[in-house]
Amino acid sequence: MSFVDPKKTEGRLPPGQASIKRLPRWGIDHPGVTKENPKIDLKTYTVTVDGEVQKPLKLSWDDVLRLPKTKSTSDFHCVEGWSVLNCEWKGILFREIVSLAKPKDTAKFVTFECADGYTTSLSMPELLGDDVLLAYILDGRPLEVGFGFPLRLVVPSKYGYKSALWVTHIKFTSEKELGYWEKRGYSDVADVWKNDRFTR
Repeated sequence: MSFVDPKKTEGRLPPGQASIKRLPRWGIDHPGVTKENPKIDLKTYTVTVDGEVQKPLKLSWDDVLRLPKTKSTSDFHCVEGWSVLNCEWKGILFREIVSLAKPKDTAKFVTFECADGYTTSLSMPELLGDDVLLAYILDGRPLEVGFGFPLRLVVPSKYGYKSALWVTHIKFTSEKELGYWEKRGYSDVADVWKNDRFTR
């Protein structure tokens, strides 16, 4: 990994982080959880939204592209200690999904399931920020498979394992469901500014 001069990022990085020049591609520049990244055909790709909602959804790729778009520039922080500053994402605010699916009062959390079997979850308040996106463009280019093609979650205030790649299922729940890494000792809070990496 190519690191950035620490003097240029002073005061910008959360505790324990060092800045690198570009985001590594999962399974290509960076070892993935599974042996191969999933192969996704946009002609058959869908995102299912269900659980504790009034209006379950099944969105095709064309449906996704028709939703209101937004751009957001934010910093990406990996639990391993590296960060990439000024990532420019384009996609859908998670609030758009909330608006369409109309969660019930019982919906307190959201679980994200991915094409490779990965899962993670967050609370509703954590997902309603202006910088929380379901993104399909990074720095002006459609996502590569190693960046989560075709659609990934981006939650800048959390370590990267909360920003699920290859999202296929969004499930609103009344109870918290721990995800892949959270079941293996990583913090469910994952707050980058509190250095909250592992379960205490």
